[in-house]
Amino acid sequence: MELTAAHWMYLVGTGIIIVTMLFRQNVVVPSIIVTFLVGWIFTGSFSSGLQTIFNASLVAAGELFNIFLIIAIMTALLHSLKSLGSDKQMITPFQKLMKNGHISFWVLIFVTYVISLFFWPTPAVPLVGALLIPVAIRAGLPPIGAAIAISLAGQGMALSSDYIIQIAPTLTATAAGADVSIVADRAMILSVITGVTAIVIAYLTLRKYISPPSEDHLHTWENSNADFDQENGEITIEETKKSKYSLLFSILVPVTFLIIIGYMFLAKFSNFIPSVEGGTGAALIGGASAILLIAASTFKSPRLALTAVSDNIVKGFLFAFKAMGPVIPIAGFFFLGSGELTSKIFGLNPEESPSFLFDLVVSGQHFIPENAFIAGFGILLIGVITGLDGSGFSGLPLVGSLSGALGGSVGVDVETLSAIGQMGSIWVGGGTLIAWSSLIAVAGFAKVPVMELVRRSFIPVTIGLIVSTIIGLLIL
Repeated sequence: MELTAAHWMYLVGTGIIIVTMLFRQNVVVPSIIVTFLVGWIFTGSFSSGLQTIFNASLVAAGELFNIFLIIAIMTALLHSLKSLGSDKQMITPFQKLMKNGHISFWVLIFVTYVISLFFWPTPAVPLVGALLIPVAIRAGLPPIGAAIAISLAGQGMALSSDYIIQIAPTLTATAAGADVSIVADRAMILSVITGVTAIVIAYLTLRKYISPPSEDHLHTWENSNADFDQENGEITIEETKKSKYSLLFSILVPVTFLIIIGYMFLAKFSNFIPSVEGGTGAALIGGASAILLIAASTFKSPRLALTAVSDNIVKGFLFAFKAMGPVIPIAGFFFLGSGELTSKIFGLNPEESPSFLFDLVVSGQHFIPENAFIAGFGILLIGVITGLDGSGFSGLPLVGSLSGALGGSVGVDVETLSAIGQMGSIWVGGGTLIAWSSLIAVAGFAKVPVMELVRRSFIPVTIGLIVSTIIGLLIL
């Protein structure tokens, strides 16, 4: 397709959004404005341009609603478990393992990673921070070591793959026109490579600061005068009376999830069970969580169960839209880059609708070096830039769209490029290298300066991203 003024407006709009991110500003307003301008120029009608704003967000919401639903259900389940005291009960056994600072570091890594895979780092930070950080510090781990362990395992390794809930790979793959399950698998591999590399480097740099266990460490830490913001929109730990059923659900919930993981594993690597494709894994987790939510609320109070389930689901949706709502208009703009989604937005036949980003890449293909490493590290860099807004998710439609457009021309699988871009965006913006992100909550619970946490994490995370990108381009 010949490039039109609308194509150039789309290119300018993409540049505006990237520059806005560089200045650490929210990109919702620029996304809405450039969506309107592209629609107006393409249709030649001012009123159609206004309709494009609504239609683009509507299509994005339809494509991404499964994300909102799974967040809502998992958050509702967590609220239900908190009412029983089961959330704390699940973590309590790990306190007994934390005999010294070295073991404590790895226990924090493991617990944060597992909880973050299923519930996201948002609830994992206050839960682990309130219950395990004091134990780790008493065991001899310095507060900065506890903060690094939680941020690298949760905001970094777990969130960048998002393998269980699959919000991140769905956003990326949808924009790229790629297979969600393949993007999720490759993102999981890259996240583990990045995480293991970063965590090992961080541990080696921290090892000499780990002290023998002593109550003095805890007293010094508790009496520190540091003033940190622990709220930052996060779920906080509330004191609740432990129910007699708390132990039951502290066992039942993880066992249920382990069974589902085992089922998904067998489906993927054996012929005994039909293959689990697309969002089937997230649907299994979501459906099981809904049943667990009802059961937990019923055991808590049979008389109030119907109301409790409804209230918790409302809380879940409120959190889901608070966390992911701004992504909708941003995704709406970048979905204009996909011919299939553009046809839905403008109400055209797919054969007649433009694919603004793909058309631009095809037209400028002779300027793009046909080198896999340049493309891979270019997508990684763009992911890093988009992560500067402190979200980690708002840039996923952009890196997905670019990966879909570039993959064929540079000889790299679209899914691999998408996963690389996802790593850059979430490792940086999700909360390991950006001080104005949820990293503030981690620093708050550990009582360490957030900029010190960023400084200590920079080299390990950077090396981890470089290593995973190289391995991804060579092997995946």
